[in-house]
Amino acid sequence: MSRVEQPSRRTLLAAAVAAAAVAGGAIPATAQAAPAAGTGGGATGPGRAASRRPVDYHAWTTFRDWRQGSARGVRPVAGTRPGVVIGAPAGTTDYTDPHTGTTAAWEYATWTSPVHRLAVPSTEVIASWNAHTPSGTWIQVELKGTYSDGTDTPWYVMGRWTAGDGEQDIRRTSVDDQSDGRSSIWTDTFSIDDASTGLRLASYRLRLTLHRRPGTHSTPTVWRLGAMGSDIPDRFTVPASTPRHAGELRVPRYSQEIHKGQYPEYDNGGEAWCSPTSSQMIIEYWGGRLTEEQLAWVDPSYPDPQVCHAARYTYDNQYEGCGNWPFNAAYAATFKGLQGVVTRLGSLADLETLIAAGIPAITSQSFLEEELTGSGYGTSGHLMTVIGFTADGDVIANDPASDDNDAVRRVYKRREWENIWLRTKRYNASGKVVSGTGGVCYLYFPAHPSPRQRKALAAVGVR
Repeated sequence: MSRVEQPSRRTLLAAAVAAAAVAGGAIPATAQAAPAAGTGGGATGPGRAASRRPVDYHAWTTFRDWRQGSARGVRPVAGTRPGVVIGAPAGTTDYTDPHTGTTAAWEYATWTSPVHRLAVPSTEVIASWNAHTPSGTWIQVELKGTYSDGTDTPWYVMGRWTAGDGEQDIRRTSVDDQSDGRSSIWTDTFSIDDASTGLRLASYRLRLTLHRRPGTHSTPTVWRLGAMGSDIPDRFTVPASTPRHAGELRVPRYSQEIHKGQYPEYDNGGEAWCSPTSSQMIIEYWGGRLTEEQLAWVDPSYPDPQVCHAARYTYDNQYEGCGNWPFNAAYAATFKGLQGVVTRLGSLADLETLIAAGIPAITSQSFLEEELTGSGYGTSGHLMTVIGFTADGDVIANDPASDDNDAVRRVYKRREWENIWLRTKRYNASGKVVSGTGGVCYLYFPAHPSPRQRKALAAVGVR
């Protein structure tokens, strides 16, 4: 995030798609009306629930889930956190790292999910995952879908992930230039190229490939693999919601701005670190801590070295930034006892439900300075941490785009905030129509949620 209205690569790509849709003619009938705010229901439930919530998040997490997939060289593991690991590798493959130029051989094994039929035929899909990747291991996540006309997409790479960046590791990366002329991958998001045609993604499978150095016994372990499909109507505004819950969570406050100029190799330093800074706040809220050994690489004169660490270990070498949504969720899940997902929420009522259960959320929004009173900046894309609501229903946010840690806690007007977060279209500083995020958020929560937390997550479609 930058304090000025400068488009990120993700925004430029999404804006190009939006411009193509506008140039193509009228908004389709399915996109003309915004859904009512505050709707509930599970995202993967029957048609009645799906009609209320234009989002379908689905994940594979249980031992039974992992046994239902198609396996080549992987085996499911039981326990308190079931997952999949490499058993007897399916084979060996060469991979040339585009960011180092190094070609190396890797043993691999694959797990392919059953077909998931989307409760909401979707214009966008975002995958996310939680995994442990020891040094010398990595995973690749792919998606293959079936369109609403019965034809198939190719296998799209949604990410190549490893928690580390040492000599034995690849460089974590998204993959550009993936398209079949009907859909494309924009960094971490599958998107229908022209939603006005009515084409949607009706179903998908995810394929997980686990890699390790040949001859070793190391293996990645994947505990959660899922994706969020959505069909959010085109909208410049959303209906006003009615406040339902007041309260505030005690979440650590970190400023990205005090890290300006630090480690510019990671997206030009702290000025662009809104995503990892927000991630670190919530990780520490849940008790996640980094050791002195883990932080030893950071210049000791820098405050809050854990923010520098989060930037380094969420960095996407292709995107050249720390704002890859699934990479942030995967980073959070490297902390013991935590899991993370990327999804969309439908209203501030959803956020109130989560806050009431003790679950803060990281939200993505874009706006002009005058659209968010008290912000002091405009942005083409910025992450904040929502930590509560005032008695009047205004949003309490830890905004990392603050001059120092003491200034991070902000109170933003409810009506302004919900609109800049939930809309899908907006006007930028030049008066051009560009895209909004339509309610995207990261949710980090315990690997074993309490009954109250589980109920709140289920209410917003996450299980």
